[in-house]
Amino acid sequence: MNAFDAAGWYANARHVPSPNQSPRPDGVAVDVLVLHNISLPPGQFGGDTVEQLFTNSLAPTDPLFADLGALRVSAHFFIRRDGAVLQFVPVLQKAFHAGVSHWRGRDSCNDFSVGIELEGTDHIAYTEPQYAALIELAAHLTRFCGLRCVVGHNDIAPLRKTDPGPYFDWRRIYVALPQLEPE
Repeated sequence: MNAFDAAGWYANARHVPSPNQSPRPDGVAVDVLVLHNISLPPGQFGGDTVEQLFTNSLAPTDPLFADLGALRVSAHFFIRRDGAVLQFVPVLQKAFHAGVSHWRGRDSCNDFSVGIELEGTDHIAYTEPQYAALIELAAHLTRFCGLRCVVGHNDIAPLRKTDPGPYFDWRRIYVALPQLEPE
């Protein structure tokens, strides 16, 4: 059984389509996995505020979210603390997760990457269920689209981003998926 359908929707995720996507440029290989973290409000987990942000339905009445309401952002996937996987954008489409970014001589990382948001912060360890879900998803992505490496948002936008942060266990990912270790 394929883990992905022809459009790039993952069978093991709850699908929450985001309007914040576009076609990838013709002929561009999807070969980089970018890891992020997110929690809304900052440091609080659970709830549906991340879903609302990625679907442009975040209520601007909360002062914490006033600056976020106008953003048009998304990620391909969001992995909750309990390991539940949500998918906002099919893998064959471009999600708006990386912003201004650069990796190994290429700009605009959204064009050639898959973005996964982990529910968390830079200052708290990620959970066992998150690592299990991430490793399973990354293995399927590697087979589906030919990923070659996994990086943090901090690697592709080092002057403005720090995620997934110092508590992310990179070694664990590289042991499980050695083919994705950056050179």
